Formats: sequence, C-alpha cells, structure tokens
Amino acid sequence: MFRNQYDGDVTIWSPQGRIHQVEYAMEAVKQGSACVGLKSKKIAVLAALKRASSELAEPQKKVFKIDSHIGIGVSGLTADARSLCKYMRDECLNHKYVYGEPKEVERLIETLSNKAQVHTQKYGRRPYGVGLLVIGYDKTGAHLYETSPSGDYYDYKAYAIGARSQSAKTYLEKNFESFPDADKAALLNHALIALRDTVGNKEEQGLTPRNTSLAFVGDGIPFTLLEGDDLRELLDNLEGGTGGKQPGDDDEDVLADTNNNDVA
Repeated sequence: MFRNQYDGDVTIWSPQGRIHQVEYAMEAVKQGSACVGLKSKKIAVLAALKRASSELAEPQKKVFKIDSHIGIGVSGLTADARSLCKYMRDECLNHKYVYGEPKEVERLIETLSNKAQVHTQKYGRRPYGVGLLVIGYDKTGAHLYETSPSGDYYDYKAYAIGARSQSAKTYLEKNFESFPDADKAALLNHALIALRDTVGNKEEQGLTPRNTSLAFVGDGIPFTLLEGDDLRELLDNLEGGTGGKQPGDDDEDVLADTNNNDVA
C-alpha cells in the first residue's frame, strides 16, 4: 500500500487532504478478525472471532472486561488494544474512587477518542492500529460504540468491524429493527449468526468454543464473558449451524482461503 512522499509521517498532509498514516492504521482494523456488537434497550452483546497464529498456539484474546458495566471487543493490533484497555480500566477506577459511582460509558469513550486523536496530530507518534467495539450499561441505558484510530467514535444500534465484516453488517441491517425489544437469548443468537457470516465458507472450521468469544452486559447484569465450554450449548443449538467448510468443498480452495496475512 505504498503511496508516495506524503505517507512518511502522521503530520504530513497529502495534496488531496488525506493523512495516509491514519488510513494505514484503519486498514489494520479491517485486516483483524471480526467482532460484532448489538444492543437492545436493556442489554448489549459482543461476539468476536479469535485467531491463532498456528495450530500449536492458543487464539489471541479479543474481548476484555473494563469494569463491571463496560467491556470491549477489538480488531487490529492486540498489543495496542491492551494498552488502551489498561487506560480505560484506570479511567474507570479513578472515577469510581473520586465520585463513588461507575463512569458513564459515553464519557469514557470521549476520553479514549481524545487520547487516540492526539496520536494523529503530534510528530514522533503513530495512530493506534486497533478498532474497538465498546458495550456498556449505565443510567441512560445500554450502549454500543465504535472507536477508530482517527479519533472518531460512533454510537450504533448494531455494528461489525474486522475482516469480512460486511457480511455481518448485511445481516444486522436486515434484522436490527427487532433488536430494541429482544431478550438476551435472542440477542446472543443474532450475534452468533452475524459472526458466523464472517467466517469463510471454505475454512476448515466455523464457529467453535475455541475460536469464539461472547459477552453481554445489561440492566442488573454485570459484564459477563462466555468462552470455551460455556459456549458449547449455544453453538450446538445455533440456527443454520456454525458455518465453515461444507462436504464437497475443494481442498485446494480451502488452503488458498486460509493462508492469508490478516492481522491477528
């Protein structure tokens, strides 16, 4: 993706009014494994597809707890995600210590985005190469936010980021009108179906307890993360199956589809 002499630093504008280093960071988000978020009036849900560097390695963690009422799913550079995760935890802890109550979700997102924006403006720094889907619940209701390496943030009813996320967005756009009044079980099912649509049709595996993370938070429900055997029943009962390679798929096509250089 080499451009020209205008992409050497984050402080350099191109004649077209673009900052290429920020665009490169946003490209890292698109290359990361998929993450899906959606919400009702009282519950917000995250689903993430974990990726392992090899068959010998455990998949990288993609969903993190920030506070009892907030959690995040990440796509892009997980090292950058851990740094932002620590920052968000510190902000929540300091707010609770000073004011004696949980930090409002939107205030935390605004603070985080301001921090990310600084890295797009000052010489000697680089943008964070990670996008976040943030779910939370506070006195104003359930929330779902997306943050970008550019420093922008958006409030969504449902959204997906990462590789093949357009397939998940298509599903969410067709069904989002039913989300506000949906219960927890329905939202979890919608999240898994949308995430399943991001799995390549000819990959060796679809959604499994090993490569899937599911989380939710809501009214009277603290942030809860489901992984491993906790997911087995949900995946076994998932409408339409868990995706992945179907009988008769050509093995050469499978190999070509799985040998990619996406960011973990």
